[in-house]
Amino acid sequence: MYSIFVQIASYRDPELVPTLHSLIDNAKSPELLTICVAHQHSQDDPWDTLDDFKNDSRFIVVDIPHAESRGTCWARNQIQQHYTNQYFTLQIDSHHRFAKNWDETCVNMFNDLQAKGHPRPLITAYLPSYVPENDPEERTDTAWGMAFDRFTPNGMVFFKPYYLEKEITEPIPARFYSGHFTFTIGDFCREVPHDPNLYFHGEEISISARAYSWGYDMFHPNKIIAWHEYTREGRSKHWDDNPNWSKQDESSQSRVKSLLKIDNQQCTPCAQRALKGFDMGPTRTLSSYEEYAGIKFKERSVQQATLDNELPGYRNDEYHTVFRYKISVDLKEDDYSFVAVIYEDQQGGQINRVDLLDKEIENLVKQKEIHSEFIGQTPYKYIVWPYTNEKGWGERIEGLVS
Repeated sequence: MYSIFVQIASYRDPELVPTLHSLIDNAKSPELLTICVAHQHSQDDPWDTLDDFKNDSRFIVVDIPHAESRGTCWARNQIQQHYTNQYFTLQIDSHHRFAKNWDETCVNMFNDLQAKGHPRPLITAYLPSYVPENDPEERTDTAWGMAFDRFTPNGMVFFKPYYLEKEITEPIPARFYSGHFTFTIGDFCREVPHDPNLYFHGEEISISARAYSWGYDMFHPNKIIAWHEYTREGRSKHWDDNPNWSKQDESSQSRVKSLLKIDNQQCTPCAQRALKGFDMGPTRTLSSYEEYAGIKFKERSVQQATLDNELPGYRNDEYHTVFRYKISVDLKEDDYSFVAVIYEDQQGGQINRVDLLDKEIENLVKQKEIHSEFIGQTPYKYIVWPYTNEKGWGERIEGLVS
């Protein structure tokens, strides 16, 4: 086994201490861990203490009163400054549960990928979920990957999880980097450090491209290594306490647009100087990452293979941009459980589906309009299909996309 530098940025998180215990208790070689925690805490949270580990030499605690924090990426950069040449690094959030011998699983997976011709594997994913109030009963039992979801209005790329096939016997090539789970060589801390000037949006897509440009090959693990909590309901996030977070986030998104040339935003000499140390690497170009991922940042377009989660790699295929459409529809009831809005191609294949719920249904009944927006091929027809728990499926409303 080898030494592992564990990076954990925690913000007022009651799951931090259980996460640390799970990390250590389930490691095959816990003595080889160096655990660095950016502990962003508040005096209003008496439970947020690391007393359990105060005499543990494996720990480096970066003490940060929560009002002094500048956000997720800044906190992660603070951690990386404490890296001291451990062979591997693991970056996680502060709300996780770990599978038995997770460290051995990660190292073996990494070594197998190297043996198959990938000098710098980077193992990353949106991990399957757990629910703290009902753990371990509600742990998802299938590994997840990361899929393209959408471009935001500012051009940032968002992702969504998807289930990997249980029959997969080895890690699969990935297009995207996850901020809440990454395992790779420790040099990553110095070569692709988190940009402290980023706030939140744009973090994962910028590091995806930067990691690829430094010669890292991204993979989603086929085995469950850990579980992640996604809701954090009722718990403080940095943006809850920071009234200026939106301005900070807007500024950081401009940096990402310059880096990735989103909307053809050019990286001026001034922007290049500002991005120094957090820009693209020397091994591969931005355009080569775009070909690999099936994304064009300039016009915000995506290949069908990317939308279908096919294996990444160059394809000379059509790119899709945002499809927008308005459907006029008059629903007579307002007690629907959901309303399915489906778009199909000419052969009846589903291109996109969204289920409207609660407030969305209320707005639909009042306004009599559905405004759809997604990236994909132009549909042939639409279907609006309401459903109630009491009566089942209602009238199916169809029309051709004009």
